[in-house]
Amino acid sequence: MNTIILKPHKQESVLRFHPWIFSGAIAKIVLDKNYPHDEPQEGEMVRVLDSEGKILAVGHWQKGSIAVRILAFGTDQLPQNFWQQRIAAAYNCRIGINLPVTNGNTAYRLIHGEGDQLPGLIVDIYADTAVVQAHSAGMHLARRQIAQALIDTIPTVKRVYYKSEDTLPFKAPLQGDKNGYLIGDAPEQVCWAEENGLQFRIDWLQGQKTGFFVDQRDNRSLLEYYAKNRNVLNMFCYTGGFSVYAIRGGAKSVTSVDVSAKAIELVKENVQHNFPDYTNHFAVAADAFDFLDGKATAPDSPITNYDLIILDPPAFAKHRDAIPNALRGYRRLNAKALEKIAHGGILFTFSCSQAVDKDAFRLAVFTAAAQVGRHVRILHQLHQPADHPINIYQPESEYLKGLVLYVE
Repeated sequence: MNTIILKPHKQESVLRFHPWIFSGAIAKIVLDKNYPHDEPQEGEMVRVLDSEGKILAVGHWQKGSIAVRILAFGTDQLPQNFWQQRIAAAYNCRIGINLPVTNGNTAYRLIHGEGDQLPGLIVDIYADTAVVQAHSAGMHLARRQIAQALIDTIPTVKRVYYKSEDTLPFKAPLQGDKNGYLIGDAPEQVCWAEENGLQFRIDWLQGQKTGFFVDQRDNRSLLEYYAKNRNVLNMFCYTGGFSVYAIRGGAKSVTSVDVSAKAIELVKENVQHNFPDYTNHFAVAADAFDFLDGKATAPDSPITNYDLIILDPPAFAKHRDAIPNALRGYRRLNAKALEKIAHGGILFTFSCSQAVDKDAFRLAVFTAAAQVGRHVRILHQLHQPADHPINIYQPESEYLKGLVLYVE
């Protein structure tokens, strides 16, 4: 195994259990004497030592700013049953918060990267299917071990689908990076996963992320509480999670908007499946700004006045260099919604950009309110649910921010 030696005093973050080692902290790399290459290869296991030779950790090597993603601290070897141990610990955590077994939930996140001490790995469960995403070369190389450990450890899982074409480091020369089933075959029927008693069609083959945004479960439940007798506008609706909850909450009408025509078809299917007799759902494939500006409308909809709006856009900033543009985007988007929302309306607004912290996001929203002259009050400050745990030693893992505002 190759060895990474840190510069003096650069071990402090490792001793505080931060799961990343940055390239600037590395003093030198010592290659194993029988190693056939002149540098570590993407995704290989490496040991990490401090400047005095003390063993600190073992993890996956990767070229770039984040050079090592740590899998275990205080050792240079992983136990033989490492994947089973970590997956079992994550599953026991979900059992401990009553997620997979109560309240009609068969859709949940099992592995949330650094939050479950498996940096670079995401696993979502949809009924009897585990959908795996690798965000690092190391997790990609371990994908078959991970798949087998999921089958061995999680009693409900019968198949494992690998979906990492769009999440792997694009510069890494990796083989076998195509999406497909690692264990098992495609189900004979469409997968309908259950969340808080509602059912959603999950399309892990063509859908965004792993097929559904399980991170908004708790926030959708809160939206249901506020939806009664309101005209609801769900922007960036994707497959309509917020829309379906709003209908169950007694919304007077629900309008779903997404730029993807395929997403709109899934919204319609989910609404019809859960509420076949509901006649006040309107859906349109349109650009969000065009709709908020009145340049696009939902077919057959008589609704022009909305008193509950949801803004749940895709990440505006995927790296720190994009933060200024992202904040401008959040200001513009929220200003448009605040112009459109009725007096006494409620705005649910979110950012899933990890690079944008919650204070910067809140300032962007409040700046938008000031620009359009609306007085707002914070009713709730929202975040990711318990199956997306935040690593206390790595605050960067708190990625989802949200505000619920009362708009005068």
